[in-house]
Amino acid sequence: MRRLISSGSPFEVTAGYSRAVVQGDWCFVSGTTGYDYTTMTMPEGVEDQARNCLATIGDVLQEAGFSLADVVRCHYYVTDAAFADRVFPILGETFKMIRPAATMVVCDLIRPEMLIEIEVTALRAS
Repeated sequence: MRRLISSGSPFEVTAGYSRAVVQGDWCFVSGTTGYDYTTMTMPEGVEDQARNCLATIGDVLQEAGFSLADVVRCHYYVTDAAFADRVFPILGETFKMIRPAATMVVCDLIRPEMLIEIEVTALRAS
C-alpha cells in the first residue's frame, strides 16, 4: 500500500509532490531544505539549515512509522564545497552509528537562501 506524507511545506502543494512516500517497507523522503516549515523561515548558516533538514526528515520518518535508524541511503546537496567540512560533524551526530550509504554533490539549489538539501531512503528493520 502506498502512503503519502506531507511536512506542511507550501512547495509540496505548488510543485505537486510529497515530502515522503511509503511503499511497503520502504520510505522515500524528498529533498528537504533548511526551512522551518511551521514559520517558513530559513536560517542563514548552513549548519542551522542542516539541523533543520534533519529535524524535518526525522519528523517525517516518525510520522511514516520509521526512524532515522532505518535510513539506508542519503543524498546531500550543498551549494559550496567549503560547506562539507562545516556540516560533516552535524551529519555525523545523526548518522554516526547508522552509517548509511551517502553521496554529497556540490550544485545550485532553486532559491539563493538554500545552502543544503538532504534526501534519504529508509528501509524498515525486519
